[in-house]
Amino acid sequence: MTLTFAVRRREPVLVVPASPTPQETKRLSDIDSKESLRVLMPGVFVHRGGPARGDDDPVDVIARALSEALVHYYPLAGRFREVEGGKLVVDCTGQGVLFAEADADVRLAELEEAAGGGQGLTPPFPCMDELLLDVDCSSGGVLTWPLVVIQVTRLLCGGFVFGMRINHAMCDATGVYLFMSAIADLARGLPAPAVAPSWSRGLLDAPHNKYDVTPPLPFPAHGSDDTVMRSFVFRLADIAALKKRLHGAPAASTFEVLAALLWRARAPCGRGRAARHHRELQEERRPAAPHGILRQRVRAAQSGGARRRHGRELAGRRGGDDTEG
Repeated sequence: MTLTFAVRRREPVLVVPASPTPQETKRLSDIDSKESLRVLMPGVFVHRGGPARGDDDPVDVIARALSEALVHYYPLAGRFREVEGGKLVVDCTGQGVLFAEADADVRLAELEEAAGGGQGLTPPFPCMDELLLDVDCSSGGVLTWPLVVIQVTRLLCGGFVFGMRINHAMCDATGVYLFMSAIADLARGLPAPAVAPSWSRGLLDAPHNKYDVTPPLPFPAHGSDDTVMRSFVFRLADIAALKKRLHGAPAASTFEVLAALLWRARAPCGRGRAARHHRELQEERRPAAPHGILRQRVRAAQSGGARRRHGRELAGRRGGDDTEG
């Protein structure tokens, strides 16, 4: 089903931290500085809601909570800079993230019908370009742009779409989840995010003097004849089936299970070598990572039914049925 609708977007503004933040420079890890990560990754999250009441306008609530969240996640309000050796640092300048409000002449039910044939929202989503604020990186590249770009679009039914582009060198999926959870915590009136962020990027530096670097597997260029774009939707039953295949291994989160599945599909060769290096790295870097980063932050962020419910409220996933990969 083809769906077209009009979106009226206001001029974007910069949302800055709600209070003064440290003016400093933070270095990124060897992994974060990779050229392949210097891209703005898009994500669209839908909230199913009723008509706005009084001061409950989602744009105002999210903009305020975003400003407060940037006090804790202040590096996201800074800008990248490249230093000697092609490494990246982030100058914590407090310049802010790009934010736009918009209104769409469409209801969530219409989006669901067009995107999933009545089975809920499944990719490809209609009119994605209208729901994500476009960023022109042709002049100077992504290093010259804000690290986060957000658009909140109101729907006729009272729901809204939260569209975000975030620089992959700053955040992976877990980092995005924590940042969005912080915005949700503050939007609900909490005095601070439930999980405090931690930088500690040095833990991700590669010990170049000890390990050989495995050449990357060949990957076809985007848009080439060898590239096929597909979306895969994992429902709760699919996740449960994957977890049953662990055969007595320690309990794993949904994120860990899907990451392992993708890794096996992407890297069928050299698995033993990668696993050996991973174990050796664990032994060498035995001290636990700080709370709020790496595996500890995943578990802390996912503990408790309330946290999972709150995450779904902002992400707007339909009853938590689907996880997109």
